[in-house]
Amino acid sequence: MKVSKPFIQRVTATNASTFTGPGTNSYLIGKNDLTLVDPGPKIDKHLAHLEKLGGGKIKRILVTHTHRDHSPGAKVLGERLGVPLMGRLIAKDDSLQDRTFKPDHILHHGDLIETDEYTIEVIHTPGHASNHLCYLIQEEQTMLTGDHIMNGSTVVIVHPDGSMRDYLHSLELLRKYEFTQIGPGHGDFLQDPMGVVDWIIAHRIGRENKVIEKLKLISPASSDLLVKDVYDDVDKKLHPIAIWSLEAHLFKLKEDGLAAFDPVNKTWSIG
Repeated sequence: MKVSKPFIQRVTATNASTFTGPGTNSYLIGKNDLTLVDPGPKIDKHLAHLEKLGGGKIKRILVTHTHRDHSPGAKVLGERLGVPLMGRLIAKDDSLQDRTFKPDHILHHGDLIETDEYTIEVIHTPGHASNHLCYLIQEEQTMLTGDHIMNGSTVVIVHPDGSMRDYLHSLELLRKYEFTQIGPGHGDFLQDPMGVVDWIIAHRIGRENKVIEKLKLISPASSDLLVKDVYDDVDKKLHPIAIWSLEAHLFKLKEDGLAAFDPVNKTWSIG
């Protein structure tokens, strides 16, 4: 008996690491009019596999954001297949960005990509990156979240392109949409999406409260000192990564008037 392919196919690139977990997820949507979301890094075998699965039916390539584990494959496959690239431009060019991504069509919040098989709604979700987008496949009630929500770990927010304030607002934004599962940028599909959103928000707010608590005890303090206390529940080997999200929390608190930064001594204190 012939088994039909799933309407949304998840294909994981072979770029497993501390940052990417099991690897970056690419998604093929549809049966005959295919959309490819996040072709991933420029790994020849992965891109060849996506092209083979597409079977000549890939009509467009979307990216969630322009970090180097998500978008570099877009230029390669776009040129090879002769299909348009869709996403947003790099807002703040830092060491994390894929400079090869040049969208043929710039996507905006609320845009609809409509085919005879399905409709994809574009949702601008800055936070992890300022140009980050999520994609709601309406008929499947599935939200592809890129690095806005991952399975297996919390998202790293790197200031200044990343913003903790924007991230929390973008999580709240997802409550306005109806969907039954999340297709994350890393890890397996997630069910109970609103439960996932609630947990992430609570986790981030809890971490923010811990930052305030520690600042009251040891300010002024450098980020290197604070990370040891604020992330004492995290393996010390991961502190060089955790410090990025810590500073995103600190800059949010600065915006809120709850923390102050001394640029000369590079220390933080209660505002």
